[in-house]
Amino acid sequence: MFRNDVFCCVAQLGKERFHKSQHFSLVEGLPKLVGLEKPGIGGEPLPGQKMRARSVYPRTEGTHVPSWLAFDKQVLCFEAYFREDEPYQIRKCKIYFYPEDDTIKVVEPVCKNSGMPQGTLIHRHRIPLPPPNDDQFYQVFHFNINQQVVLYCRTFTLTDCDPFTRRFLTRLGVRLNNPAPLPDDLYSRQREQKVMSPLHPYEKSNKLRQFLDHDHQVLRFYCFWNDQEDPSAEPRELVLHYFLLDDTIQIHEVTSSTKAGRKSAAKFLQRRKLPKNPPAQVEQLGGDTESILLNVLTSDGLGNRFMADRLQTGAVKQDFYKDCDLRIGGEVNVWGRRVIIADCDEFTKQYYRSRYGMEDFTPVQYKMPPTPKPAKTLPPYNGFGSEEDSLSSCYGIQLRRPKKNLQTFLEKDSIVLTFQAKMMSDDADERKRTFVISFYLCDDTMSVYELSKKNSGMLGRKFLRRGDVKKPGQELFKSKPSERYTAQDLYVGAALHISGHTFMLVNADEYTLKYMEQHAEEFSKANTGNILSKLRSVPEDKKSEIKKFLTLSDPNNTGLISYESFRNMLMNLDCGLVDHEVLVLGRAFSEQQQSEEEDVVVMLAVAQDALRRKLYDDFHSLTLAFLKQDPHKNGRVPRKMAWNICESARLPISENLLRSLLTKFEDADGIDYQAFLAGLNWVEHPASPVKYEDILRFEVNARVDAGEAVRRNVNYSALLQDVFNLSSSSRDPE
Repeated sequence: MFRNDVFCCVAQLGKERFHKSQHFSLVEGLPKLVGLEKPGIGGEPLPGQKMRARSVYPRTEGTHVPSWLAFDKQVLCFEAYFREDEPYQIRKCKIYFYPEDDTIKVVEPVCKNSGMPQGTLIHRHRIPLPPPNDDQFYQVFHFNINQQVVLYCRTFTLTDCDPFTRRFLTRLGVRLNNPAPLPDDLYSRQREQKVMSPLHPYEKSNKLRQFLDHDHQVLRFYCFWNDQEDPSAEPRELVLHYFLLDDTIQIHEVTSSTKAGRKSAAKFLQRRKLPKNPPAQVEQLGGDTESILLNVLTSDGLGNRFMADRLQTGAVKQDFYKDCDLRIGGEVNVWGRRVIIADCDEFTKQYYRSRYGMEDFTPVQYKMPPTPKPAKTLPPYNGFGSEEDSLSSCYGIQLRRPKKNLQTFLEKDSIVLTFQAKMMSDDADERKRTFVISFYLCDDTMSVYELSKKNSGMLGRKFLRRGDVKKPGQELFKSKPSERYTAQDLYVGAALHISGHTFMLVNADEYTLKYMEQHAEEFSKANTGNILSKLRSVPEDKKSEIKKFLTLSDPNNTGLISYESFRNMLMNLDCGLVDHEVLVLGRAFSEQQQSEEEDVVVMLAVAQDALRRKLYDDFHSLTLAFLKQDPHKNGRVPRKMAWNICESARLPISENLLRSLLTKFEDADGIDYQAFLAGLNWVEHPASPVKYEDILRFEVNARVDAGEAVRRNVNYSALLQDVFNLSSSSRDPE
């Protein structure tokens, strides 16, 4: 007993499944044994039990993908046939085998007017092998070309397969046989050659042939009818359908909501044969039948005897409309109503081309040209509310809020272009005032803030709150919306007229310059290609003067000149350059000599000082927020995502300083948030104390002078080589 227990314990080592199969169930309230073929504990077979394999395909090497997932949507297709005894006939079909679960489906293509039930002969399921192996099911190795399979006592012969099936079986190691020829089907050949003779010799028209050839084929004509009883009424539009299978006509009237108040029926003429010359009186019942029967014998004992009237003695001769009588521009007599055919559809045109060789399908114009709608004039702006609100009240009775471009708002949210401006005035004190103009790309709004200066008497304040700014020189009360300043109107050197004052943009921060250069297709003033094209258009006589000036400005032949000399030279060329274009060109050919690391250290110290003063120390939650938006854990997140996280965390840092910090920690892959958070963490990485001048420089002044450092020296030798194809090594003798 001890040894058996030890053996059982050893056998169960590493086993994880110990579930029991359900062998009993309640059937009509009585317990019955229903699971004779179910396995034992843990899915293991009972003694003497053989488990049926669900699939013969092994799992893919190195993976654990099951067959039902590995062979999903893969089907093997075999062409086959089977013989029908009564009558002797060869019936073609297709056998589909699904490797995912070894199911089989047999489909016979539907043949029109065959008289036999066709389509899906065997629905998809697992089919057992013929006796005595009926406890097993068909697998993929039971199928091969030029062999027979028995599916439910019906023998199918496989003749061929598609290329996918051939490749699939070849990879499994199956050697495919040659395709088998299809035997001759005598029954189908005789049926095609058999001539159907009519039962009644006097019937001249073969209606069955017409029905088979033209079933579901309808000619469509667009017609109109002028009502003679109402001369002032417009022509009624009709659609005539001619059914080729039995030469019947059906007419519908085109109804419209604009013709309300007029009696009209959807069905103008019920489907029937339309006579060309309708009779004056309505025919008696049975008078228009095609076959006439004569009662030749009437008796009580023998009953009635009838015979067909071969001579058509009582038939009423009528001429009905045929397809050859219908043409564009022709008339159709619809029981006394004169209907004119104006046009037809494309199928009808193709039918008449192939049947009668017609080519002229010019439509008949019966409609008056539509009356042009008068131009909608909008009332002028009344001065109440915004122009958008006033304009939306003109489009409907119910007032609606003006729609905004939500996609642009989501894409360009938190993107602000910041410029430093000076006020242009005759007063010397006014010219000393410094302003910061911020333009928000998400909704094209603008705000103006005045910077404070020591001992000037000017306090920093909000000069203009955020909103739309209209361009000057526009009429106030007009119908069209006013033109507003856009992002393309703002650049270094531009003059803006705001609230009766003129501002000159004299500088921009590093983020604004970089953003405009990265989106040069939107900002033409920051497009380096356009700027260089203007320089290449300089006349030849000025190129030598430019080289001479650059040589004299650089006596030591270092290849570098100051930005001021570079700017004065380009502005005197009279080639249409503005200050922003010169600034972009100087940045492109500048020598990077500014101490960026020192700026980053001072900016982080200013940020830590702001966080310390506001007692913000929840850096753990801020780190978790960044990690949540970094699924790849590469330490980078997009700039917009970093901005949204900082805004949601409500960091007590000014927007200008936060925007400048994100610019410093940004690279091609995104924001390095780990270094960014480490620099802000004043608890673990405290920075040195900051000065009041640094706070004003970085936090308040918005770093609008960041572009000054990159404009110290310009590499004019590279500019000469790229633009004028000149070299600075050779000196002018003068």
